[in-house]
Amino acid sequence: VQLQASGGGLVQAGGSLRLSCTASGFDVDLYTMGWYRQAPGKQRDMVARLTADGSVDYSDPVKGRFTISRDNAKNTVFLQMNNLKPEDTGAYYCKADWYSVREYWGQGTLVTVSS
Repeated sequence: VQLQASGGGLVQAGGSLRLSCTASGFDVDLYTMGWYRQAPGKQRDMVARLTADGSVDYSDPVKGRFTISRDNAKNTVFLQMNNLKPEDTGAYYCKADWYSVREYWGQGTLVTVSS
């Protein structure tokens, strides 16, 4: 079982990035897939979440700017991030959760937003 996150980078405020999280060993459409952000010196917080039945949930700071989506054929979950702000800076991790019984984390991908 593996989650491979990618797509981070350095971007100016107002710019966009798309993060990808590709799974192997399980099907992303059977799990709640989430993106979490950990800023330097801070705890890891949920940014966006997509359940198996298609329900989505976003943290308040990213509502209207971020979109989580899933491509079942590619077994990949995406996080489209628009109008990025310096406070969006951090390491972004993807997580797969199956009813809190099974939980997998990917490695982080770093996003840096310059002002």
